[in-house]
Amino acid sequence: MERTYINDVKKHLDKKISVSGFVETLRKQGGIAFLILRDITGTVQTVILKSNVDSFSVIQDLSLESVITITGEAKKNPQAPNGIEVLVDSIEILSRAEPELPIPVDEKGDSETNLDTRLDWRYLDLRKEKSALIFKVWTLMDQIFTDFLSKKGYLQIHSPKLMNTASESGAEVFEIKYFDRQAYLSQSPQFYKQMAMAAGFEKVFEIGPVFRADPSFTSRHATEFTGYDLEVSFIKDHHQVMDIEESILVEIISQVKEVYAKEIKSIFKRDLLVPSTPFPRITFANVKEILKNIGIKSEKPADLSGDEEKGISQYVKEKYNHEFVFVTDYPIEGRPFYHMRYQDKPDTTMSFDLLWNGLEITTGAQREHRFDILKKQAKEKGLTDVTIGDYLNFFRYGCPPHGGFGAGPSRLVMKMLGIDNIREATYLYRGVKRLTP
Repeated sequence: MERTYINDVKKHLDKKISVSGFVETLRKQGGIAFLILRDITGTVQTVILKSNVDSFSVIQDLSLESVITITGEAKKNPQAPNGIEVLVDSIEILSRAEPELPIPVDEKGDSETNLDTRLDWRYLDLRKEKSALIFKVWTLMDQIFTDFLSKKGYLQIHSPKLMNTASESGAEVFEIKYFDRQAYLSQSPQFYKQMAMAAGFEKVFEIGPVFRADPSFTSRHATEFTGYDLEVSFIKDHHQVMDIEESILVEIISQVKEVYAKEIKSIFKRDLLVPSTPFPRITFANVKEILKNIGIKSEKPADLSGDEEKGISQYVKEKYNHEFVFVTDYPIEGRPFYHMRYQDKPDTTMSFDLLWNGLEITTGAQREHRFDILKKQAKEKGLTDVTIGDYLNFFRYGCPPHGGFGAGPSRLVMKMLGIDNIREATYLYRGVKRLTP
């Protein structure tokens, strides 16, 4: 018999069906037993009567999280969860779980096992309904990002992650042995996105892995994560790039809300708000002044600390009733050499970060496309032709004005669902002290 997914059981009332999944709970009451079966689409109550001798015998030593197939009749029952149950005819055990689980799978609220232990047993932790929803949302988000840009004429690229030089400032890179020489894991597809601009592709995007040898233990950092990257030619300034990102985020949030609003509210207690455009935009200098006036100390002269990001986001929420804010025009000390600088303000870059409810989710800028100026700015940062000569060559034979951004979908998922820790929003987290499972 062909398998029926649990969310389709209601389409087969009073018919014999076959459902497969994990044993979530099993409760026996005299001459009847109730087994909750779970698959990727949901859960359903199944009922085993004592008069069904074979099936009732099977469940006597059946362990939770065992994988089984149940054949039986789908019935309507207002007292059952979701108003539907399956009256069991037969049970087939496909894979028996060991009786003592290292972590509980069916747990709720404050009793939840601590995060480090759950990460040790991530393949069990992922069986939870909330984990499945995280990656259903992420799957839809990837699809929207890809479809939205493809329809607007963007080309998708897949840049190499093995590089002969560091892809950003040279700091926080993983060094690896590459045959007879040294190589590095890519911190960003930045150089190759810009190569695409020099190649005349004009509009490109990428979804791919990013590696950062960042010794941070915060709830928002990881050493390997997925990046959303975009680059576009013939822009007027970095505000045009911000306009593009706004339109993408509105599309993503709108569609995720349309498909998953009910589940997000039920599981994560989060009302997903579609943001209005344009998003508030405040210069870095003004942000520092605002924070100073509300008593938040500046810890980094050329960047924002976590507390400052939260502080300016709270200010924007109160003043503009908006969850997003672009912080623009960072000083050159805090930005890479390839960010374009204002002609009348050479100490300020045409750059931005996007914050969502207190968390940086994007860094972007207009890039410097003029070879002589780019080479001069690289030299100021201590970079030479020896270290970035191949990159500089991209600009020797003409390159249009361009800009773009890099965003972290794991952080987008965090904010979309109200998750506090990036470890929860990552399939398998990699950090300073975690390289398994």
